[in-house]
Amino acid sequence: MDQNAAITRSRLTTPRAAAIAGIVFSVLLLISLVLIRISVPSDPQDAGTWLAENSKTVGFALNLLPFAGIAFLWFIGVIRDRLGSSEDRLFATVFLGSGLLFLAMLFASAAVAGGIINLYGTAPGNLISSGLYTFGRSLIYEIMTVYAMKMAGVFMLTTSTLALRTGILPRWMAYLGLVLALILLLTVSLFYWTPLLFPLWVLLISLHILLANLRVPKKEPADGKSI
Repeated sequence: MDQNAAITRSRLTTPRAAAIAGIVFSVLLLISLVLIRISVPSDPQDAGTWLAENSKTVGFALNLLPFAGIAFLWFIGVIRDRLGSSEDRLFATVFLGSGLLFLAMLFASAAVAGGIINLYGTAPGNLISSGLYTFGRSLIYEIMTVYAMKMAGVFMLTTSTLALRTGILPRWMAYLGLVLALILLLTVSLFYWTPLLFPLWVLLISLHILLANLRVPKKEPADGKSI
């Protein structure tokens, strides 16, 4: 009976952990992306005038990303645990690889942005005149737009495909993920706010997992005590 209770408790705790991790990741990334997008011009070739007024706001947004990354790693881990023996090796490899690549490039672009802000604080004139600002802004734009968000699209694509194959999510939610993934893969450079689709999608499925987990009824063992 103790073993059955432990298995039941594990089955209830795993999706709840995935939901909480997904919600934390989504909220932190949404706050960070929104703060950056309202503070930094969309043109990667801008003159850097925003640094004088908005560098502290952007710095705060960048400081949220490590915590978002930790939550995302936890989210990936518990989702894989949830799949268990149903995990397809091909899709699982792409799922894990795209998630880790997205996270690595997110951290890399945040590190470059943090370096630009630190350099501006010590030598603002040299940063602009030396061309380091233009190079850094262009590098961040390329990493985030061309690579990181496309990896996020691949992550959404494989997660939605796994959901269709295993039934861990409603079919409409899986199909929505496929559509949003194609938008990220094909049009992310056309619309400035498109990257918000990724954390919003993770937030949607995390809330669904959490609510579905809370609705799971408690099982009554043979002795009448609830597990």
